[in-house]
Amino acid sequence: MSAAWRERLRRVATDDRIALVTVLATEGSAPRGAGTRMVVDDAASFDTIGGGALEHQAIEQARAILSHPPGTWRVQDYPLGPLLGQCCGGRVRLLIERVDPAALDWIAATTLTTTLHPTQVARHADPLAAIVPLSARGERPAAGATWSERLGQWQRPVYLFGAGHVGQAIARRIAGLPLRLAWFDSRPELAATPGVTIVDADRLPACLGDAPADAAVLILTHDHGLDYRLTHAALTRAPLAYVGLIGSATKRARFLARLTREDVSADARARLTCPIGLATIPGKEPDVIALSVLAQLLTLDSTPEHL
Repeated sequence: MSAAWRERLRRVATDDRIALVTVLATEGSAPRGAGTRMVVDDAASFDTIGGGALEHQAIEQARAILSHPPGTWRVQDYPLGPLLGQCCGGRVRLLIERVDPAALDWIAATTLTTTLHPTQVARHADPLAAIVPLSARGERPAAGATWSERLGQWQRPVYLFGAGHVGQAIARRIAGLPLRLAWFDSRPELAATPGVTIVDADRLPACLGDAPADAAVLILTHDHGLDYRLTHAALTRAPLAYVGLIGSATKRARFLARLTREDVSADARARLTCPIGLATIPGKEPDVIALSVLAQLLTLDSTPEHL
């Protein structure tokens, strides 16, 4: 993705009416990740937050804010299931603002801290800032909210299936890494877990249909049968960057034997990583497994992209 939004902001004149749309946070299978931006004026838009109904509504909101003074902002939440017709739900939280042409010295920054004030969005370069992601649920950010981000950093989508101890350990440690989490579980009792999207078990494999080719998939649910259905779905679609299944060499052998009986190709079966994680990092504790798996994901070939 090009940074067309930056180029448009660099050309802003004092009397231009320009809006900026920023993805603050996502949950579930979202078209683009936090930090994605799009510029909108009266006639056109520059870059994309994912296209389709979400982008259409965001553009409408952006053009509505153009009639307000520069610095005006609002935070909007969009449920992706009803909006996009997705079976896997999810949420996107957007910041929509009327750009102040006098406050654009931040657009060349690589690490940025943003603070919401009642009548303006203040930003400044902050190379030492800790990156703590915002949430897509709960109270919307209001005046006084502050967060930091890295601009232009490509993030590999990570589709994580399972919110048990290991899944939670992975989710806790993904902040600040060039990884974008889409996290799923089928158990309603885990609905309050921050970041988890609850999807019926029989519909979970369909969530992989939204995964882009550069996505990494981690399968570690509470149910071996569900693990197999997810593994089968991940290996029989267009190739993904990584398909990882938690378990032992014995589990791997059983799954591969069943995949063979079900005529899954040898090339597809070869894409399965099981056990997951780096062999050089031993240990069965959830935190150790999480660090080992995240380290393994960071060794994958990168796909250049600019948010």
